[in-house]
Amino acid sequence: MVIHDTAEVSKEAKIGENSKIWHYCQVREGVELGENCILGKGVYIDFGVKIGRNCKIQNRSSIYHGTTIEEGVFIGPHVVVTNDKNPRAINLDGSLKSDDDWEERGVLIKKGASIGAGTVILPGVTVGRFSMIGAGAVVTKDIPDFGIAYGNPARVEGYSCYCGTKLEKKDEGYFCNKCNKGIDIK
Repeated sequence: MVIHDTAEVSKEAKIGENSKIWHYCQVREGVELGENCILGKGVYIDFGVKIGRNCKIQNRSSIYHGTTIEEGVFIGPHVVVTNDKNPRAINLDGSLKSDDDWEERGVLIKKGASIGAGTVILPGVTVGRFSMIGAGAVVTKDIPDFGIAYGNPARVEGYSCYCGTKLEKKDEGYFCNKCNKGIDIK
């Protein structure tokens, strides 16, 4: 395990073997980070976030409370995974809002998904297995397994193979020309 001197890692976080936490990261209490993960420079992992093994989260990404990331997920730089559908700083009377006013809605990012740089994922969304989200997307609703989605709001524009190649639609279903594999899309 490598934790850079400038990283702030809570003593209440569980860090898996062979994980690397680089410059200026903050890993809060209750975080569970699987083995063989990499957190790039300036990554913020909020309290209680769960991250499976073999994940890469690149520079300056922010992953907020309520998020679960399964194994083998790639998160590009400057991604934000949010958790509050109706954020406000103050109440009607001008008083500062507290945790009691907050309604958390978590995000689930499933095994093998790839999230492009600068993506924002809104609360309550599930991103499917081995899906690919294009850079700069705003994900407002669930993305199916193997879905390729991009835009604002993100829309599914095709399907990807395990290897990341766009699948071709054929009479018998979806097929990858790179690894000669058929994928059952439901």
